[in-house]
Amino acid sequence: MAHISLVTLGVSDVERATRYYEALGWRRSSMSVEGTISFLQGGTVVLGLFGRDDLASDAAVDVTTAEGHAPIALAMNLGSPTAVDQALAAAEQAGGRITKPPETTDWGGYSGYVADLDGHLWEIAHNPFAPLLDTGQMVLPDE
Repeated sequence: MAHISLVTLGVSDVERATRYYEALGWRRSSMSVEGTISFLQGGTVVLGLFGRDDLASDAAVDVTTAEGHAPIALAMNLGSPTAVDQALAAAEQAGGRITKPPETTDWGGYSGYVADLDGHLWEIAHNPFAPLLDTGQMVLPDE
């Protein structure tokens, strides 16, 4: 079965980024190596924060250019529009930059975007058509 077990973000300052994500409710794992890499647990995925230069070296790419690399947005789906507003406010309070304020979407949901301290985009959304388990995992139809 296809799945994502770990997402690693290249960040300019691992400890600063770790504090940011902890302020949003992610829990640091004891597997973290202070100053080098943080593993944060939340819902159904582990988020890894790794120095940007170290990640570029590990992936054998040039950190100074995005040429050939597609931009991405990660998404956090929540149980209500109120939870979306609260999460975006917490992200902004922790130093994130709201790039798109939350609004009702044309597909019937509610979402907004925030850039973290290193510019990684996160969509914070409520999708009334995709129920969530207690773990935060989305339940999608099989067909």
